[in-house]
Amino acid sequence: MFSSFSRRVVSNARAPVWRVASRGLHVHEYVAKEKMLASGIDVQRGLVVENTDAVEAVAQKLVADYNTEWFIVKAQILSGGRGKGTFDTGFKGGVKLAKTIPDAVDYTSQMLGNRLITHQTTKDGQPVHKIFIAECLDIKKECYFAIMLNPKFTTGHVVVASPKGGVDIEGVAKETPEDIFTLEIDVNKGFSMEEATALAGRLGFEGDRIQKAADSMVKLYKLAIETDATLLEINPFAETNDGRVAAVDAKFQFDDSSAHRHADIFCLRDDSQENPKEAELREHGLNYIALDGNIACMVNGAGLAMATMDIIHAYGGEPANFLDVGGMATAASTAEAMKAINNDPQAKGILVNIFGGIVRCDRIAQGIVDGVKEIKDPKTMVIRLSGNHAEEGWKILEDSGIPFVKASNLDEAANTVVRVCANM
Repeated sequence: MFSSFSRRVVSNARAPVWRVASRGLHVHEYVAKEKMLASGIDVQRGLVVENTDAVEAVAQKLVADYNTEWFIVKAQILSGGRGKGTFDTGFKGGVKLAKTIPDAVDYTSQMLGNRLITHQTTKDGQPVHKIFIAECLDIKKECYFAIMLNPKFTTGHVVVASPKGGVDIEGVAKETPEDIFTLEIDVNKGFSMEEATALAGRLGFEGDRIQKAADSMVKLYKLAIETDATLLEINPFAETNDGRVAAVDAKFQFDDSSAHRHADIFCLRDDSQENPKEAELREHGLNYIALDGNIACMVNGAGLAMATMDIIHAYGGEPANFLDVGGMATAASTAEAMKAINNDPQAKGILVNIFGGIVRCDRIAQGIVDGVKEIKDPKTMVIRLSGNHAEEGWKILEDSGIPFVKASNLDEAANTVVRVCANM
């Protein structure tokens, strides 16, 4: 049993396999725990409050139901590093241990309505509108467990686990890569109890906790399949001194294209946690992710978008965004995309890379023209068009009179825009 698992485990991974650029619905910790509880998975139990008046009643209920003596007060934002974060008021820590109910009330009042800044947020942080008041667990051991989709694994999800949980897992992968285990799951076979049991032993669980851990792992896999999840990350996946194996913190992400199948999940989207531009462009059917560089990108297709960003980087530049206009792009949606990336204050130039297939280059071109004509001071723009209706697209651009630099291939386009932005 163990040898069968170990042959499929990849240790000493050269790069973390779970950090892949993607669009999807992220939900708060409390939502993830509700989904896990409904699937029979043990979690750190708690309740959500949206005002300080509710804290005392919630804390008393936790005492009555779970016999907890202390409480964990957790700010609900869609970012990691909450415990080490700082609020815009100067208050330290988005995860606090409260030894009394008055302490829980006080911590909640310090968090609600303010912005929490972590190493994963922007400098402005994210607003806190909800607090999760949880039982305090006596933790004996912390592990990491995740199920995710990854382009490197084409047969289904991949399990990533480590006996070193409760810490930054990317740091573990960098410092002790031998402590990261990955297991590719064949979607036709699923994640078996045999494999989960072997993994639980590899993570250091003993006695009846092996079976408890394995049972939760298999249920998490089933939950991922049933909900079209692209990521279910449990950190820490913990053993307590009273024999429980529980999910103490969780990050869940779901495939945006499955929204029509999971209205009960997607209705819980918290737009206040998103970059306003990402939320706005999503309404136009555009996949946009803000990045830290100075070269804005507009591309059709996620794969081509990733390749475009890689080539920009290879020429010494840094992309300001990931923007996939998609195969169903229209002139109207393209115009919205063009206005959005032009209004990005950190972008110095724009690279448009379109390979016409399902999407027609002339429709993209018309959208570019329409968008630029609404912009007072458009940024320098390098355009590469190829494929379906490309000639018609170039004619629309050239006849419009808008300023742009024409590139015949992606290398030329990337090199040109990087040089232009470097000189600005």
